[in-house]
Amino acid sequence: MTTEDTKPEVTGSGFLVAALYHFTPLARYRDLQPQIQTLCEENAVRGTLLLASEGINGTIAGPDAGISTVLGSLRSIPEFNGLEHKESRAAKMPFLRMKVRLKKEIVTMGVEGIDPLESVGTYVDPKDWNALITDPDTIVIDTRNEYETAIGTFRGAVDPHTTTFREFPDWVRNNTGLHNKPKIAMYCTGGIRCEKATAFMKAEGFEDVFHLKGGILKYLEEVPEDESLWDGSCFVFDERVSVNHGLEPGDHVLCHACRHPLTPQETEHPAYEAGVSCPHCIGERSREDRERFRERQKQMVLAKKRGQVHMGR
Repeated sequence: MTTEDTKPEVTGSGFLVAALYHFTPLARYRDLQPQIQTLCEENAVRGTLLLASEGINGTIAGPDAGISTVLGSLRSIPEFNGLEHKESRAAKMPFLRMKVRLKKEIVTMGVEGIDPLESVGTYVDPKDWNALITDPDTIVIDTRNEYETAIGTFRGAVDPHTTTFREFPDWVRNNTGLHNKPKIAMYCTGGIRCEKATAFMKAEGFEDVFHLKGGILKYLEEVPEDESLWDGSCFVFDERVSVNHGLEPGDHVLCHACRHPLTPQETEHPAYEAGVSCPHCIGERSREDRERFRERQKQMVLAKKRGQVHMGR
């Protein structure tokens, strides 16, 4: 299925991208869904927002005025008073459509009773993060998943090698060595996973638990590259795929077969075929799968030539 891409692209500085989350009791989240969907569509804003009884989470992009209107309208909702967001820019619209989805959790951990509004770790500003993670009394934990950590991480951080955030609690419970040092420092892309992760760690008996305020994105925005302890790029959940220091878009592309970020070198690998396979998934897909992906890629290319967006992407 295709649909015409009727929204004009912003020239010059491109699109404003806003990443946001807010934990709050939200009993009427189902009622808010159509209101927020319409608000975004009327302001040429695209992206994904998740609504649950615990709040809102997501990333949206659009013209500056449209994003400003949407954020202002969201903050006028009493439950979203105090909503914060992080900004970056994209030369092209990084989302295909606007989706407001209803979820059980705005970030899925799957552990009952974990409420960041009741107990959470200590926030650490980006300017103070280096001192904490270089403290020999600190264990640094990357709470993201394996495909994210593969392209960038803080020096010396422990990588749990999880494939989903649901695996994180079991990883913690199975790693008794985490108790060997008094301080636990945790980080994620924008901060939301650490809200749940630090709340969980405190429920598990860890006392000195810290997390990077604003996540990696805020660190890359505020900390000069020559002072940075970040190596690589940061995976983002939109068509930019990755960002670097200063939140400049990185050079990764996404394998649309397995959703793994790829370096320019990996796209030169014999196993790489755009939209069909890459070195990470070539052995995991059947011939029938690859033929189906190949047809999907063909339709995407044809739609682009017609100035349309292939909505099955």
